[in-house]
Amino acid sequence: MQGRSPQLSMELNRLLLLTSFLLHMEEGHASSTRLVCDNRLIQKYIGEAKDMEKRVGQCQVLPALSCPAVLPLVDFRLQQWKSKSNETKRREILCDMALLVGAVVGAQGQVTEACGARQLSQLYQHANSFLLLLQTFSWEAGPWEPGCSPRSMEQTHITGIFLTYRQLVQGKLRFFFHDLAKDLCKQGQAGGTDPRCRAR
Repeated sequence: MQGRSPQLSMELNRLLLLTSFLLHMEEGHASSTRLVCDNRLIQKYIGEAKDMEKRVGQCQVLPALSCPAVLPLVDFRLQQWKSKSNETKRREILCDMALLVGAVVGAQGQVTEACGARQLSQLYQHANSFLLLLQTFSWEAGPWEPGCSPRSMEQTHITGIFLTYRQLVQGKLRFFFHDLAKDLCKQGQAGGTDPRCRAR
C-alpha cells in the first residue's frame, strides 16, 4: 500500500506483535499457565534477541550516539535473585525494560541510517511488547507505575542497547519464567490440564 507511512507501518507491526502476546493472556490464569509452561516461547524470544543483536552488528554504518543511551545494568547474582518474591522480580524486570525502551526511543531520534533505524524499530516492538506483557502478571493490587530507579550506565554505541536487551531476556526474564513455571506448572499437573507440563 503506497500511501502508508513508515511510522504507521511500524505502529501496525507493533500492535500485531502485542496482539500475539496478549492472545496468550485472553483466558486469564489458564492462558498464563500455558505461556509460562511452554519453554519453547522464552527460547524463541532469546533466539530473536540474538538475531537482532547479530543483524545490527552487520550494519555497515553505525555512528556513535551524540546523546548517550541510559541502559539498565541487568547482571545479577543467582542466589540473591532466588531469594526474591516473584512480584519483586517482576517489578525489577519491568523497571529494567522501561529504561531500555526509553533508551531505544532516544536512539531512534538520533539514528537516520536505514539499517540501524530498522533494527532499532524491531527492538522497540519486542521490548515494548514485553513491557506491556509483564504488567499482566501481578500479585499485588493496583496498576504498575514506573517510579523505580534501576542501576544504570551510559552507552554511546547502538550495539550496546541490543546487548543489554539480549542479556535481560536471556538472564532475568528467563529465570523469572522458570520460577513462575515451578508454581504454575505444578498447579497444572495437579489439575491434569497441561500435558506439556506433565512431560517436563
